[in-house]
Amino acid sequence: MTRFLGVDLAWAEGTAAKPANESGLACIDDTGRVIHAGWARGIDEVIDWVQSMVEPGAVLAVDAPLVVNNPRGMRECERETGSRYGRWHVSANASNQALPHLGGVTLRGRLEELGWTYTDGLDPVAAGAPNFFECYPYTTLVGAAEFGYDDRRPRYKRMGSALPIVERRAQRALVCDDLIERMWRLHAAAPPLNLATHEATDSLVTEATPLADAAYKHREDLIDALLCAWTASLWHRYGTARSQILGAADPLVVDGRRGTIIAPARPEQRRGDDRVRAAALGAEAVSAPAASAPSPVR
Repeated sequence: MTRFLGVDLAWAEGTAAKPANESGLACIDDTGRVIHAGWARGIDEVIDWVQSMVEPGAVLAVDAPLVVNNPRGMRECERETGSRYGRWHVSANASNQALPHLGGVTLRGRLEELGWTYTDGLDPVAAGAPNFFECYPYTTLVGAAEFGYDDRRPRYKRMGSALPIVERRAQRALVCDDLIERMWRLHAAAPPLNLATHEATDSLVTEATPLADAAYKHREDLIDALLCAWTASLWHRYGTARSQILGAADPLVVDGRRGTIIAPARPEQRRGDDRVRAAALGAEAVSAPAASAPSPVR
């Protein structure tokens, strides 16, 4: 049974004087059972957790820039996030080599040393090889119809500054509770996610969303890790029939690695010939929902 891992990575790696922020962690299987859910601090703890979960063929999705080849500006995959998902109020922060916090690049190098295969989604991965890719939870929420965000992303991270802080926190909790309810319903989805199968994820439903910022961020990191793990499962099952590869044409390829984001996508979020090809692959996916290998871009 394949394992799907999700890491919501803190970009800053931390120092002895200032430890890294928490990274959210989640691991699920084909049935949607949550094998593990929790948190770690720093790259070493994240690596230790990943290695404790790895099995042949495991798929890991990471919410952090993994390949950053551009000296300045914005990566092509980040530009395409805004151009294709902007209607849903989704955009991406710019990442480049001039930024001080690129923990994802460090994580990618460490994982490759341990035998993991980084995939940009364009070529098949060797059978049985544990592999990993970059994802972005906001594109999952608006790109996968299962969540029901047809018009815009949920504002469960930043509520803006129009409301007083007390009202802002209360509104943020309401939005988060609604998101958790939508995630709870994924137990009947394909692929499934069953929050009731682990104490930490079940508590997302049984315990009220906290209002205080630190406690809220703790919960938010776990939510994003679960979204990453579910994205890994979706990609493994349906490949490009349900997801698109942002940055697929980026000419910046260094040491054979291109920075891409694998993003769940509706037909209207795609461009050009990809719409037609995805429609055909989508029809195939409906007739054969148990497909287990991603379809490389042709």
